[in-house]
Amino acid sequence: MNPSVPLAERMRPTTFNQYVGQSHLVAQGSVLRDMIESRHIASFILWGPPGVGKTTLARIVAGYLDRPFYSLSAVSSGVKDVREVIERSRAGRMFQPNRPILFIDEIHRFSKAQQDALLGAVEDGTITLIGATTENPSFEVIAPLLSRCQVYVLKSLSVNDLQSLLERTINEDEYLKTLSFSIEETEALFRFSGGDARKLLNIIELIVSTYREGEAIIINNDLVQKRLQENIALYDKNGEQHYDIISAFIKSIRGSDPNAAVYWMARMISAGEDPLFIARRMVILASEDIGLANPNAFLMANACFEAVHKIGMPEGRIPLAETAIYLATSSKSNSVISAIDAALETVRTQGDLSVPLHLRNAPTELMKELGYARDYKYAHSYEGNFTDQDYLPQNLNGTVFYEPQDNAREKEIKKFLSRWGGRYSYDK
Repeated sequence: MNPSVPLAERMRPTTFNQYVGQSHLVAQGSVLRDMIESRHIASFILWGPPGVGKTTLARIVAGYLDRPFYSLSAVSSGVKDVREVIERSRAGRMFQPNRPILFIDEIHRFSKAQQDALLGAVEDGTITLIGATTENPSFEVIAPLLSRCQVYVLKSLSVNDLQSLLERTINEDEYLKTLSFSIEETEALFRFSGGDARKLLNIIELIVSTYREGEAIIINNDLVQKRLQENIALYDKNGEQHYDIISAFIKSIRGSDPNAAVYWMARMISAGEDPLFIARRMVILASEDIGLANPNAFLMANACFEAVHKIGMPEGRIPLAETAIYLATSSKSNSVISAIDAALETVRTQGDLSVPLHLRNAPTELMKELGYARDYKYAHSYEGNFTDQDYLPQNLNGTVFYEPQDNAREKEIKKFLSRWGGRYSYDK
């Protein structure tokens, strides 16, 4: 009979030797591994996508150091829970030679008050904090707490990592090693896993569950795809389509479909998605996909983020939906991201080119004698607040990074830039 404990839990590593992936952090000689083996660890935050081993790594560290281990989820825990763990740690100091580790999953969902409650205990050494987050911690973790934590970035598992995990699972799991496996192809298996170890193990468990006892289990691309399509609800348990749905949401807005946008937003809200995650993605989209075609889109998206942050849910669904519809029905332009990416590529390939002398600052007499700021033309002294003058390094004169696109607002920008003539070829 198939064991009741999920395969992902049965295969959870307990030692560094069993841990798959993240060699830049856990391999011998890596920064994190050296710190752990020194047995003097500072608080740190693990930042990476789901299913790459953040929780597992925290547990391995605690086990390796023989530290008491407390675990909280930011989704279900409040300030009271945090304070209880801290008080328990303080009360047990004389009985516990090693400082306890407090692991907080999804720490980006902790409010400022919850993070403030942690700060004192981290500062005075009552606990060592290990946080896990799928979001950039600089956005959601308060600066005083972030400054006391190292941040380590975890990556999606590679094909080699997934292959190692697959082989270990089939050969070492007490139940699976009693079965007969025929692995013909792994491309679909790894593609649907998306670098997520938990997804890979869930798919294997799903495929195994569709076979009768005694049958040889065949894994190939067609079978994997068929089984996932037949059991999409099981495959998607615990919101594992998180990134697929946010992708559909963003692409629906980019494609100017307000109905699809609110549908995918409703899917995320119903699944308990962090509303600030949705709002933050719309702020990014407003700059990336709308930009100068409608500058008010960025202001509205930012206002939405602030509103949702203040009022919370369920009322926050209203400004979220209003903003999604507004962005979806707005004119679109990606000229801004194209411009900055083109400029960054130029900097990468051509290095730090010299600032033209006439644009340099000249605070001293020596600098003035060397020609700094000489021949600079003050634009406001000329008709229309414009004078023909080079502002790029000499090697880049005439280079165009920003290309106005075909929408009402940027047509006006193009007209404004072209009327001066000469400097760039916007009039073509």
